[in-house]
Amino acid sequence: MTAKRSLARYHRRRDFSKTAEPEGQLDELPDELPSYVVQIHDARSMHFDFRLEADGVLKSFAVPKGPSNDPHDKRFATPTEDHPLAYRDFEGTIPEGQYGGGTVIVWDQGTYRNATTGRDGREIPLSEALEQGHASFRLDGRKLHGGYSLTRIRDTREGGKEAWLLVKQADERASSTGTPDPRRARSVRTGRTLNQVAADARPGRGDHP
Repeated sequence: MTAKRSLARYHRRRDFSKTAEPEGQLDELPDELPSYVVQIHDARSMHFDFRLEADGVLKSFAVPKGPSNDPHDKRFATPTEDHPLAYRDFEGTIPEGQYGGGTVIVWDQGTYRNATTGRDGREIPLSEALEQGHASFRLDGRKLHGGYSLTRIRDTREGGKEAWLLVKQADERASSTGTPDPRRARSVRTGRTLNQVAADARPGRGDHP
């Protein structure tokens, strides 16, 4: 699927005359290593958005409790629409009444290496791996490091919403620490908390740092 078709749902859901979210340039060139970003989104319900770059877009999952460093933690994840690459730097407040209205900060970002292989040992591209229902990758970010995996545990053919698990692999970067309180977390881009970003979006103030 082309990036243009992949982003169609993202564009349909947003009025870019009202939200500061990036519309995205379809000709944006990818970096040498694919990127990932984890954003905290204080919307109707607080959650983390976990996004992996693949095929010119960000493959996105809503993770209510956020990624963990502990392999014993199995974090529920729900796939959402693909986002443009420019979204990896988005931080601000989506206006009330718009899709996803609420405050967003960049909790973590960095690059990753695909570690998904077939039975013959050859690498399976990330997009293909996600379509098949399992992807493994190694994160190299500001906060997250080492191996993680996303595994589909329910698809739409079984009724209800598609469901996945995000799990830390038991490697040298694993630990017993989970995810910190999102309300006390700070952006890796600006050092601001959700409350500080929300305060900047009040009438008469800017939406961005």
